[in-house]
Amino acid sequence: MMNVRTEESPRSFLSPREVAELLMVAPVTVRVWAQRGLIKALLTPGGHRRFLRTEVERFARERGLRLKRRAAMRGPRILIVDDDRQLAGYLQALLEGCGSETGPAVTEVAHDGFEAGCKIQLFQPDVMLLDLMMPGIDGFKVCERVKNDPLTRHVRIIAITGYPTPENIQRIVTAGAEACLAKPLDAKTLLAAIDLRVIADAA
Repeated sequence: MMNVRTEESPRSFLSPREVAELLMVAPVTVRVWAQRGLIKALLTPGGHRRFLRTEVERFARERGLRLKRRAAMRGPRILIVDDDRQLAGYLQALLEGCGSETGPAVTEVAHDGFEAGCKIQLFQPDVMLLDLMMPGIDGFKVCERVKNDPLTRHVRIIAITGYPTPENIQRIVTAGAEACLAKPLDAKTLLAAIDLRVIADAA
């Protein structure tokens, strides 16, 4: 297993599927290469392999393989974490009509901190909208865990709460969130915080 370099850029870590796509091979081929030690991989706490982009580029260069160019840029991936299912559904509908210069937003929803921990590994979000007050693992603990993990600390965290007290705001910002927005959410303020714009008609 290789050591994680904390200075790597947000998209330095690739999943086996992404590596297979870049090298134009089947995912099982990538797994075999990793098992044989031909291409170095690291394991997430959930047991999933991740590959540094620089390692993939080295592997391809040494073997004369050509990396596939992506046909289109990928839009931001946003994980919505809120136990209020109605609000989570509203946010998902709102954000899926928006995007950035790289493409339309892609969203996923988790309704508690435990589910968020699972989905952040599988979904690999760029941004997390995180409710602070949830049963079980609250938003503060989720934020701390995300920011303490070298594989996920690049994720932008924007907290949302119905209790925007100075203490709560200071606590979540100290934990690593870049902003804390008060509920009920203002759509324009939210989109500005995520750096998104509307790209689809409401219809």
